[in-house]
Amino acid sequence: MIENFFDEQTDQSEVKAELVASYFPQYMAVIANAQEKYGGDRINYIDLFAGPGRYESGAKSTPIKIVEQAIADPGFRQRLVATFNDKDEKNVRQLEMALQGLDGYDSLKYPPRVYHGEADDTLVRQLEQTKHDPTLFFVDPWGYKGMTLRLINSVLKDWGCDCFFFFNYTRVNAGISNPAVTPHMDALFGKRRAHSLRARFADETLSPSEREAYIVEEMTLALNEMGGKFVLPFRFRSLRGTRPTHHLFFVSKHFKAYELMKDIMRKHCTASEQGQVNFEYSPASTKQPGIFGYMAGIETLGPLLLRDFAGKTSNLDQIYERHSVGKPFVRQEYRQVLLGLEDAGSVNMTDPTPGKQKRRKGTLAPRIEITFK
Repeated sequence: MIENFFDEQTDQSEVKAELVASYFPQYMAVIANAQEKYGGDRINYIDLFAGPGRYESGAKSTPIKIVEQAIADPGFRQRLVATFNDKDEKNVRQLEMALQGLDGYDSLKYPPRVYHGEADDTLVRQLEQTKHDPTLFFVDPWGYKGMTLRLINSVLKDWGCDCFFFFNYTRVNAGISNPAVTPHMDALFGKRRAHSLRARFADETLSPSEREAYIVEEMTLALNEMGGKFVLPFRFRSLRGTRPTHHLFFVSKHFKAYELMKDIMRKHCTASEQGQVNFEYSPASTKQPGIFGYMAGIETLGPLLLRDFAGKTSNLDQIYERHSVGKPFVRQEYRQVLLGLEDAGSVNMTDPTPGKQKRRKGTLAPRIEITFK
């Protein structure tokens, strides 16, 4: 039941909060550094479904974690402009009290603003008409009402704006073919993509994993089309680990943000056998199969690189940025695989810097040029 959502913090909600809270200080640091060079002194955090701030157990939810991090950093507390909203007036009052009770709350240059209201079309229009300072935008509805592509794009459209949204897969999967919620599904995926999903799901032979793959793919492509070039989905499973329940999507227009978030997600995901990585959190098991392109054994990376870069010369940074999107591998794994390809004689590595000493075996500096045979 919705009214009991904040009674107890589940493992999944704890991981979700940790993913967002782990990204926040890195995001703040990158944006603050850019503002020092190019101007600007405010960074927004917006949460439109904020809740009361704490669970009944006293555990902190995302708003408290974010504001505490800002308080703890002298630079962040001068920049953060936090805006929280919830449609439940009781939640709003409790969140205000929880925030104001934090040690160091008065050190914030901009006290958090807490509002009571629906995340409806009126709010979306207001956000669309606003030119936002750099913003980390978090959308965590209980279901799918209020969760639309327009809402995400209303903030993501501006420079330095990244978005997290919690995607209730269980309810969306049931809603795709339900005529009663067609307007909600159209607003979530866009009419064309929602219609495509309905047509696919008319095939009653589709397996549950195939349905999930189509839903996540269409959501990702819809985000790509509106400018969210870099999308990372992170799957949450049921307590027994038998079925997917939610996905946390991260969306950005910048590769650096994608790289940072991929590293964070990798630290929270469960690894399967065969050296594969699932971009998921499953409380019950670390051996569940996955269905995304973000799941592949490390043994597949070398052949992919040899195929995709055949006859080309690039450095590690170029290879990682061009090749890693949509794959589970992080920079360190690319470095390891490339060094292995060198040992196998499949690539040549040269240092273009004049006068440099011979490169030490097992090292791969950013300047090294890698030529694929």
